[in-house]
Amino acid sequence: MEDNFKGSPYRRHTDEEAGCSKLGCDSDDEGTFSIPRTKDAPIVRLKRWRQAALVLNASRRFRYTLDLKKEEEKQQTLRKIRAHAQAIRAAVLFREAGEQANGAEKLIAVPSGDFAIGQEQLSIMTRDHNNNALQQFGGVKGLSDMLKTNLEKGIPDDDVDLLKRRSAFGSNTYPRKKGRSFWMFLWEAWQDLTLIILMIAAAASLALGIKTEGIKEGWYDGGSIAFAVILVIVVTAVSDYRQSLQFQNLNEEKRNIHLEVIRGGRRVELSIYDLVVGDVVPLNIGDQVPADGVLICGHSLSIDESSMTGESKIVHKDSKDPFLMSGCKVADGNGTMLVTSVGINTEWGLLMASISEDSGEETPLQVRLNGVATFIGIVGLTVALIVLVVLLARFFTGHTKNADGSIQFRAGKTKVSHAVDGAIKILTVAVTIVVVAVPEGLPLAVTLTLAYSMRKMMADKALVRRLSACETMGSATTICSDKTGTLTLNQMTVVEAYVGWRKIDPTDSNSQLSPMVTSLLVEGIAQNTTGSVYLPPNGGEAEVSGSPTEKAILQWGLKLGMNFEAVRSECSVLHVFPFNSLKKRGGVAVQLPNSEVHIHWKGAAEIVLDSCTRYIDTDDHLVEMDEDKLLTFKKAIEDMASCSLRCVAIAYRTYERERVPDEEELSRWALPEDDLVLLAIVGIKDPCRPSVKDAIRLCRIAGVKVRMVTGDNIQTARAIALECGILTSEADATEPNIIEGKSFRALSDTQREEIAEKISVMGRSSPSDKLLLVQALRKRGDVVAVTGDGTNDAPALHEADIGLAMGIQGTEVAKESSDIIILDDNFASVVKVVRWGRSVYANIQKFIQFQLTVNVAALVINFVAAVSSGDVPLNAVQLLWVNLIMDTLGALALATEPPTDHLMQRSPVGRREPLITNIMWRNLLIQASYQVSVLLVLNFQGKRILNLESDSNAHSNKVKNTLIFNSFVLCQIFNEFNARKPDEKNIFRGITKNRLFMGIVAVTLVLQILIIQFLGKFASTTRLNWKHWIISVVIGFISWPLAILGKLIPVPATPFSNIFNVFKRRRSQQRN
Repeated sequence: MEDNFKGSPYRRHTDEEAGCSKLGCDSDDEGTFSIPRTKDAPIVRLKRWRQAALVLNASRRFRYTLDLKKEEEKQQTLRKIRAHAQAIRAAVLFREAGEQANGAEKLIAVPSGDFAIGQEQLSIMTRDHNNNALQQFGGVKGLSDMLKTNLEKGIPDDDVDLLKRRSAFGSNTYPRKKGRSFWMFLWEAWQDLTLIILMIAAAASLALGIKTEGIKEGWYDGGSIAFAVILVIVVTAVSDYRQSLQFQNLNEEKRNIHLEVIRGGRRVELSIYDLVVGDVVPLNIGDQVPADGVLICGHSLSIDESSMTGESKIVHKDSKDPFLMSGCKVADGNGTMLVTSVGINTEWGLLMASISEDSGEETPLQVRLNGVATFIGIVGLTVALIVLVVLLARFFTGHTKNADGSIQFRAGKTKVSHAVDGAIKILTVAVTIVVVAVPEGLPLAVTLTLAYSMRKMMADKALVRRLSACETMGSATTICSDKTGTLTLNQMTVVEAYVGWRKIDPTDSNSQLSPMVTSLLVEGIAQNTTGSVYLPPNGGEAEVSGSPTEKAILQWGLKLGMNFEAVRSECSVLHVFPFNSLKKRGGVAVQLPNSEVHIHWKGAAEIVLDSCTRYIDTDDHLVEMDEDKLLTFKKAIEDMASCSLRCVAIAYRTYERERVPDEEELSRWALPEDDLVLLAIVGIKDPCRPSVKDAIRLCRIAGVKVRMVTGDNIQTARAIALECGILTSEADATEPNIIEGKSFRALSDTQREEIAEKISVMGRSSPSDKLLLVQALRKRGDVVAVTGDGTNDAPALHEADIGLAMGIQGTEVAKESSDIIILDDNFASVVKVVRWGRSVYANIQKFIQFQLTVNVAALVINFVAAVSSGDVPLNAVQLLWVNLIMDTLGALALATEPPTDHLMQRSPVGRREPLITNIMWRNLLIQASYQVSVLLVLNFQGKRILNLESDSNAHSNKVKNTLIFNSFVLCQIFNEFNARKPDEKNIFRGITKNRLFMGIVAVTLVLQILIIQFLGKFASTTRLNWKHWIISVVIGFISWPLAILGKLIPVPATPFSNIFNVFKRRRSQQRN
């Protein structure tokens, strides 16, 4: 496989620091322009690189970086809102104390439209957490009647009713600050210091030209420069404005949370913006509270209110404290809420309205490119200064001549206006060299390619939340993936079942089971679930909702003859222990009509089985679980797991009613989980995704190791890993390639680091095991991408270099901790993100190679010509046109190249690898040397070569300089094709897929023809005949075969920068 990477300009070299810890990544030893991990980067470091950058237009250069001032304002607003929330809480406690002494003050309900209560009373009650007011309104039931809501079935799913609710209580949106208009971008484009100087120079030149030569002829020099500057500004503003619109659209997608509500008795999924007052919303662990409301019922419901209060304290919610604040997260448990306030009528809405404008974010590549731009800019400024000094010295000493051979300046004889005009022309040339030399658009090319990539990635089912993740994904060396729903289809079905002592057919279970066992199973399935079953009133198939595992078990329950609503209404729920990813099980205590108490458990088969002491045999007798029976059941679990089935056990126990805690203690009751009676073990099939095997094979070719981290049984994980290609053979399916979470957890830090690289599958893992694996891999130097969907995955998602949350099964907590959301939960989409990440880096390198070639050639040609002859072949207008080709149009053409399969045949891009690789240096130097050589020969020997010696001096100079300008531009057009494929001989492969590239090349060529043939006075050129055009085209065309020959020249594997660093260190050691 190594051979695939030999010719890559992006080849990864030793990258010891790539996975450094936070302390290491933030150390002062690194360069100013090196921030490999901008996630949580210290403000001091962000300020440092901004201060060190050479910038001509700060408002444009730093537009898409973190606005440090705005971020501070945002934090101040958050502090004010949180202080307000804390003040409310203190006021509530104070008021309650007063009410106990003086009696409660009554809150009067004022009707609003068709509803018996208005928004003002709802807002006051919810904001003040006024439980007395809630009781005055008749509690949650009375409030729901006022809002015309059925607490079980929700509001009717009727457009007329929804419109009435929005009219009376508002919609769940908040006013956002408008995005910047086009005129703002135009204004920012004007802020460039060099362009301001050129406009002033153009105005002075225009005034002097009209004064000395009259308006008919005198406006050309100044007017043409002014027009060229305006053209650059307008094109820049249009490009920036289009990028801004793309980012606005993506930000809208990020905010658009989808959630389930109960309407008309069924669960429906809708956008958070469609929520209305009166809606009944189910809440589960990891969800965001979508609006202000009151708790209808809940089980162990705990809310993290830190987003509103700033306190990390988890608040338990029950009938005594039923008020829920929008924007908070469900930390544990589940429940349902009644929505009382939406949008701007909530504290969260006010907060979001005040900080809704995005404050930006820098990416590691953007920071590095600012360093490159600063270095090139310093070189360009130096060259421009030398050119200015040389040309002014030659001008005022009488060594500069006009086209007709006359001396331009004679001391004491030349008019002041002519002298000033000559000096202004020299100044404009020097300033224009600075415009070309300082690659202001280079760092902005990152945002251009990211905006393009992010828009395209949406079509590939990936929503980028953090810009830096898009490019970091190109450096990923390992992906730690979940199994369920990511590697598998998440379409679960019960295909095997053991009930009692025998195996039964799940498709016809009812006829094979006794009424007692069926009754207990149906009771356990219906009560111990977060899912639901909706039976359409007009008949038809039942609609089952919930997680895929819950849906599979509920479907099996329906085949057992379960009447979901009837079973749930027969019993009253005493207490719920929600499913826990650490304990791998969930339970519920219910009281039957005869006052019996049953405690039902459901979870990972071998874990629940360990708590079982009995089972029910075929004669409905309770039989003790001896060692032989236990081993038999464990063997059944292993057999199902080896067939890649997820194994779930269902068990129960009876409990004495008098031992159940009273209402005060009930919320803290730890459900008994011992002495259980095994009811059933089911095997649930979740097939591998058809595309996953090819995706994993592609990752292997690309040098990216895929690891499966799952909470499932180790045997199930092993079988799926073999099926999808993570483990290539049975021989691989042994330790340490495959390991259990508890075994990994038990190792020391050093041992975990040693073994982490070998792990391919981790079974029965908890979220903390996933976090430990991520930390161990990062310490080893890996760039780690992690997928996650649960609330407890949040620490691992945040710790990873790239956190990938699942869009369908992922909780809001997981999504907020992630960098990218995989909208279809498909591993193949994760691999597409890797392709796009590599494409971002590759496109930036293509643009760097192209831009530096233009920079070097333009600087050298003008510098050598100025120093040697006192004349520059490329004037201000021509250089501004070259700058437009190079900066804005070049970035558009090269930074929007779509990803190719060739990118996945390379090793990951090292985050410390030089931006300009050895292959790029080779290509750049060959093309720049060729252009400089040919154009300087034309500059000094052009008249003789072109047979122009017999023409007048003025005409021959103009033809020669026009040919130089035309050849130079055509060289850039031809070289743009070379830049597409820095390491491939076939530069035309896939060119038809990038219509934008073809369009920009065509537009550039047409405009160049117009400038030469029809805009001579504007650009100080003359029309060329067909022979001169052929010469220009041939000069440009030669860059293609030259590029092919250049690619035959081998380059050392070690980057030139590393060689220079070693040499410098040796010199330093010798001196010491």
